[in-house]
Formats: sequence, structure tokens, C-alpha cells
Amino acid sequence: MRKVLIANRGEIAVRIARACRDAGLASVAVYASADRDAVHVRAADEAVPLNGTTPADTYLDMSKVLRVAAHCGADALHPGYGFLAESAEFAQAALDAGLTWIGPPPAAIRRLGDKLSARQGARQAGAPLLPGMTAPVSDAAQVAAFVREHGLPVVIKAAAGGGGKGVAVARSAAEIPDACARAMRASAAANGRAECFAERYLDHARHLEVQCLADSHGGVAVISTRDCSLQRRHQKIVEEAPAPFLPAGLDARLRAVSAVILRAAGCTGAATCEFLFDPDGALAFLEANTRLAVAHPVSEEVAGLDLVRESFRIAEGGALGYGDPEVRGHALQFRIYAEDPGRGFAPTQGTVRAWRPPSGPGVRLDSGTEQDSVVAPAFGTLLAKLPGGQFGQQLVGRVGDDGTRREDRGCAGRAQLAEVLRRDDAANHHHDVAAARTGQGRLQRRHQGQVAGGQ
Repeated sequence: MRKVLIANRGEIAVRIARACRDAGLASVAVYASADRDAVHVRAADEAVPLNGTTPADTYLDMSKVLRVAAHCGADALHPGYGFLAESAEFAQAALDAGLTWIGPPPAAIRRLGDKLSARQGARQAGAPLLPGMTAPVSDAAQVAAFVREHGLPVVIKAAAGGGGKGVAVARSAAEIPDACARAMRASAAANGRAECFAERYLDHARHLEVQCLADSHGGVAVISTRDCSLQRRHQKIVEEAPAPFLPAGLDARLRAVSAVILRAAGCTGAATCEFLFDPDGALAFLEANTRLAVAHPVSEEVAGLDLVRESFRIAEGGALGYGDPEVRGHALQFRIYAEDPGRGFAPTQGTVRAWRPPSGPGVRLDSGTEQDSVVAPAFGTLLAKLPGGQFGQQLVGRVGDDGTRREDRGCAGRAQLAEVLRRDDAANHHHDVAAARTGQGRLQRRHQGQVAGGQ
């Protein structure tokens, strides 16, 4: 590989461009009209416009992206995450165009990128599963029939994609029609496909992940586990590596099952297996992500590896050459969103009037934002990620400090939410995680009233 086209935007495009520079590779950015002055455009060696204003006619337009690759002489393509990253059709088209695809092969994306197919693969690998449908939902009546057999609550989720998009929970039979409609609508908007399926919902489960790297020679290394239980709208806000306070034997089980699933699917590159773990000790496979994870920096912090550069090496046919790396200490990652916690974490838009990121020893910021950046919710509200790895109470003590030194005026509610997080006993003592009480959506349920009231 000599020149990598980055088929993405924002902080992940900046992250990949920096890895290209470190690896001695040229990089090419693409951008929508609204991103003309974005950070990722300047981070790359070259930048080419996609001449459009929506995700559909820019970052989701396969033919446009591939035409740019041919025009600029790129010989490799990194899709990042989101957009076309888990499109088997796009991966195959890139390969057919003579590009090196930096990610899992199309066959693995088909098998694992679709959640229904991934469930089948997980079952064959011996992974535990929640009761769930085996075919896409066509109407609410099918979900109602599923509920009569398996009970409530039930989650209706997109069969394709990830990132918590296209997910709706019904806690009563009366809520099923609306939940189905919302999930299908969101799935169609995010993934171009409305297919959804139903699965039994665990209300207070921890959300655990297993970050892996796999090569084309049969090698699979587990980089770290992660706990991603602090969420809103089924999307993550805080991630920790490794996952703390796991019962005896669970870490080994998570690692073994994940390696079997990825190896059986022929997956190469960076990939993640996700699980739910409830307070009663039940473990269930959730899904697999066949792309670089949004949470990958927190695993890098404890493993001492650059997962993007390792993905370059694997894409060129290199062998891992190592097993599971030794995990050193703990790391937390905080996602910085342009959202208003006082209005149910509703997306906000406009110009970032002030942006003063934290600095100091051990502070890392993965960001595609700066002062005067324009936030357009159609392209996502993630501004930056603040990962940091230290040991024990040193790490917990940095939470409030880094939050205090970061300023981003123009996004409502950030200061109030940061103060609530600093007061929370989960941030101060990990008591909730230790007792396995930190379930998905807990942050939204527990703190929305405090933030809305300005307390």
C-alpha cells in the first residue's frame, strides 16, 4: 500500500490520517459540502469533494467514493466506522476496483454484519443467546406473537448496522406497534435497510465487549475486554478497559467464544464481539462488529498497540505474530457529544463558538472538532473522544480534572452533565459496576431530571 483513501469524516478520519502518516503512507480525505473546512480535510495529504449535502449523496454513495479513489490514484481504502464500513457490497466493489480493503473480507461482513446471521454463527460457536427471532420482522403482529411466547420487555432492533441506531424497546403490548415503526424507520435512515428483528430485552444488563484483531493466517488476538454500560438511547457514552469486576472465569469465556466466532466467520482485521451480562449471572451474545470500533482507543491505552496501524499490516497479508497482549492498568474513554441532556440528550446543531481541549501528561484527545466547526446532526453528533489510561484511583481522579479543563460553548447542557458525572458514585467509587447494577440506559434514567432541573 502507498496511498489510502479514507471513506469517512470527523474524528475517525483524523485518526486514520495520523496513522497513515506514522506508517509512511499517503492519505486522501473525502468531504461533503458542509465539511469543506473540517479538521479531517486538513489532516490528510489530499482532499477531494464529494459534492453533496446529505450522507446519502456523499459518504454513503459507493460510486462517488470509488471514483475519487481512482481519480487520486489510491491503492487502498479504509472505511472507518459507520457509513459504508460494514457494507459487504462496498467492500467487494473496492476489491473489484483493485483496492486493498482495510477491514474484514466481504464474506465475513455478510456473516457477522447482519445480526440475524451473526446469531446463527454464534449459536454454532456455542455462544449463549437470548430468545430471538430468526427472520426479519414484517409487521407488529409478528412481534406480538413472539412476546406471547417469550414475554416482555422486548427489543426491536435493526438487522444491519450498529451504534445503537434502529433500536426500540417495548415494555407493554400496547407499545409494540410504535416501537416497530420507530426501529424500522431509524434502520432505513441509518443503514438503507428497514429490516428489523425482535429479541428478549435484559433491563439491567452490563454491556461487555471483546476487542480483537485477526489475520488471514488463522491468528486471533484478544486485545482487551471493555465495559460499555453507561449509555443513552442505546448508544455509549463511557467505556472502560478491561471490563472490571467480572466473576471468576467470565473473562476467559468471553475471550474464547469471541475468538471462535471470528475465526469461524473468516474475519480478519479489527473486529468486536458484544455481550450482555445480567446481575443474575446470565451471559448472552449480542452482535459482532466487522470494523474498527468507536471504542478502540480505550483498548489501545491498556494494550500498548496501535490498532489502525495493525489493521494496515493485516490488510497487506501480515501475520499477527503475537497472542493476547498483556493488559496494563485500566483506561476510561468519554465520548463528547453535541447533545442537550436536559432535553433527553437531543442533538444540537450550529457553530462551536469555543473549543479548549484538555492537555497535560497522559491526556489523549481523538477529535475532529475545533473552534468554529459546524455541527450538523445529519452527519452525527460525536465531537471527540477523551481516552486515558492510568492505574486505580489515579484514573478516577482525572475524570473531573479533564472535564473541567475542556470547554465547548455552543452545546447546551454539557457543564451540567459533567457535574452530574463527577458527583456520581459510579465515577467516584465504581460501586455500581462492582455490584453489577450499571445497566444500559442507567445514565439517562438516573440523571436526566437532575440535568433538566439545573441542579
